[in-house]
Amino acid sequence: MKKQLVTIAAAAGLLFTSFSVSASASVHTVQSGDSLWNLSKTYNVSMENIKTWNQLSSSTIYVNQKLLVAAPETKQVSTTATSYVVKSGDTLWGISRNFNMSINDLKTLNGLTSNLIQPGQTLRVSGTTVEQSTVSAPATPTANTYRVQSGDTLSHIAVRHNVSVAQLKSWNNLTSDIIYVGQVLKLATTTTSNPVNTTTEASKVTALINEAKKHIGVPYVWAGSTPAGFDCSGYLQYVFNKVGVSIPRTVATIWSATKPVAAPKVGDLVFFETYKSGPSHAGIYLGENKFIHAGSSRGVEISDMNNSYWKPRYLGAKTTF
Repeated sequence: MKKQLVTIAAAAGLLFTSFSVSASASVHTVQSGDSLWNLSKTYNVSMENIKTWNQLSSSTIYVNQKLLVAAPETKQVSTTATSYVVKSGDTLWGISRNFNMSINDLKTLNGLTSNLIQPGQTLRVSGTTVEQSTVSAPATPTANTYRVQSGDTLSHIAVRHNVSVAQLKSWNNLTSDIIYVGQVLKLATTTTSNPVNTTTEASKVTALINEAKKHIGVPYVWAGSTPAGFDCSGYLQYVFNKVGVSIPRTVATIWSATKPVAAPKVGDLVFFETYKSGPSHAGIYLGENKFIHAGSSRGVEISDMNNSYWKPRYLGAKTTF
């Protein structure tokens, strides 16, 4: 009898240990049959917390999706800082908490009209709103110049005007990525009569496709941005950067920063609506209705845009060229 009781206690201990390890994990890989409701019960957190930590706009989740099931670690930052450089994975909500301010105050301080931010962007986290009258009146912009607006970054401007960040810095004698509202940037050298060189563009597209195909088979890794493992937008940013084209880090910001086209051509980006409303997945168009992308189940692969999964989810095409 005593031996039986010991055995039962040991088994109970094993069950308890197994549950404790699972419940303390910070990231959960969604399995078939999972829902936000049963995850909230498993990890003893609310559904709203899971949605907030993962920036979900609905309760829809999909198999192999990586979800935070515990509060992300709070970054230790000095509340006396006057500015903050956005890191990959940051949100306005998280930054506002770190600096003890509201999202509205953070947006007002930086003249933001939406919640979109991107890595490398510098945000003011203290002080007063910069009035336009305090900015020295710059020279009137021309067709080959651009006046910096609130929320702009060199990366965003480079994509919009089909140039590289390195070119922008060279033409404007910039030694860092810092720019300011009202600044006028040159978009080409004074000797360049036509900034779009079709021969250069064609060779860049060829290089882009070649680079993209090098990584076929690389596994999907949540937040991955190297050949050791990619997520969807990490793969795109890595490949484009390899051919000298700088794009933002997330699908939503890539969508906002690139130019729409009526129909995709080779090298353009194609966007899809998958696990949440709006653009949430993207790939590079290869022609003949094929595109290459980092899929969540098989990693980097080539897929058919006309198959039963992708066709109804297609949102449109945009270009960086």
